Amino acid sequence: MENQSNLIIASDDFHKISTLLNAAQGELAELLQEELSRASVVPNEVLPADVVAMNSKVSFQDIDSGKELSVTLVYPHEANINENKVSVLAPVGSALIGLRVGQVINWPLPNGKEKRLKVVSVQK
Repeated sequence: MENQSNLIIASDDFHKISTLLNAAQGELAELLQEELSRASVVPNEVLPADVVAMNSKVSFQDIDSGKELSVTLVYPHEANINENKVSVLAPVGSALIGLRVGQVINWPLPNGKEKRLKVVSVQK
């Protein structure tokens, strides 16, 4: 993964996601754990408004296709593709958590390809 700068994550989100990852396996879980390990963990109340957090509605652009999508980032048991609710353990969810508006990340996909995603907006 390649990020423009460090990730920022609220302490509650960090602890809940870490607990999920302790039970998860596979390359995606390892990638997300790696991202979390380099994140700046901040108290919930000081998380900047433009940072993707759990339950944020985030609009992002697939830089290669130019397509823009909006999803709400949720925990796995709340995921519902029909409601555009994406799990933090899904490839896109793992890529977006902790990014700020304007940041770009190159995120590897299970098929060996890579997605370049740019955060366009965040709503809490």
